[in-house]
Amino acid sequence: MDNTNFPSATINDRPKRRDYRNVFIGVLGATVIGLGGYMVYNKNKSSQSIKKQEATIATISDEKSDVQKSFDASLARLDSMTGINAGLESKLANKNSEIASIKGQIRKILNKSNATAAELAKAKGLIADLNGKIVSLEADVARLTNENKSLNNEKIALTAEKDKLDKDLAATTVVKQDLEKKVDIASTLNASNIVITPIDIKNNGTEKVNTVAKRVDKLVISFDVDNRIAQPGKTDVFVLVIGPDGNPISSGTETFTTRDEGNKSFTAKLAVDVETSKKKSVEFAYAPGTKFQTGNYTVQIYQNGYKIGESVCALKKGGLFS
Repeated sequence: MDNTNFPSATINDRPKRRDYRNVFIGVLGATVIGLGGYMVYNKNKSSQSIKKQEATIATISDEKSDVQKSFDASLARLDSMTGINAGLESKLANKNSEIASIKGQIRKILNKSNATAAELAKAKGLIADLNGKIVSLEADVARLTNENKSLNNEKIALTAEKDKLDKDLAATTVVKQDLEKKVDIASTLNASNIVITPIDIKNNGTEKVNTVAKRVDKLVISFDVDNRIAQPGKTDVFVLVIGPDGNPISSGTETFTTRDEGNKSFTAKLAVDVETSKKKSVEFAYAPGTKFQTGNYTVQIYQNGYKIGESVCALKKGGLFS
């Protein structure tokens, strides 16, 4: 049987089964390699994107920093004008208001932590506008400062002129006061021809001069006054009679003011109508209502605070039959 002509099959002659494990492993390896490549590629792409974003952020940050520096420079220029501008604020109020508005807009953008490029570009435009306003403001300040300097110079000149006028006026006032004082003194009346007449009034009314004290009823005092420069008009003349005891005889509690002796009481106040360069006669009678004392009666005449005349009348003690 073994030698038949039919072929016989052995184990080695069986068809082999396909082995897919190697293919799977190969595919898996390719997949891993592809995934790794994709991850590397994606990582590179992400890195590039991050770098691009970082570059963009850096650029925006730099731009923001530049905008801030530019804004700070503009503020410094404004600050430099603060002292000069202080006195001109009312004249520059409109421009100051516009500048304040622009500054507020710029600060609002710069205070944003995530300001966009568009916002920073707007801030740059606002800063350019601000600088334009500042240039205009500087020109106005310079012009107004020059005007103020001119006004100050005029003020200084006027002040100097006023000081000179004040000094001249003061000097003139002193001279005027001195002249007025001299005129005042010079216009004081002069008293002359002072006569004191003791009068004895008889029972029948007749009057007789008598120097015996107990016979005298009144003293008639007469004098002349005149002055070459006195202004026409009424003036008061005060007459003071001083008794033998040295005490003034007063007609009441009124007093008048003297230039050198203070206030003094008076015996009589006479209103005299003065005429320039004309002599005026004055007369009045003093009657005490009691008997006169023995001794000297002094009569003093005052006008304009000065004593202008004095005279003495002696009344004697009478004899047994006087």
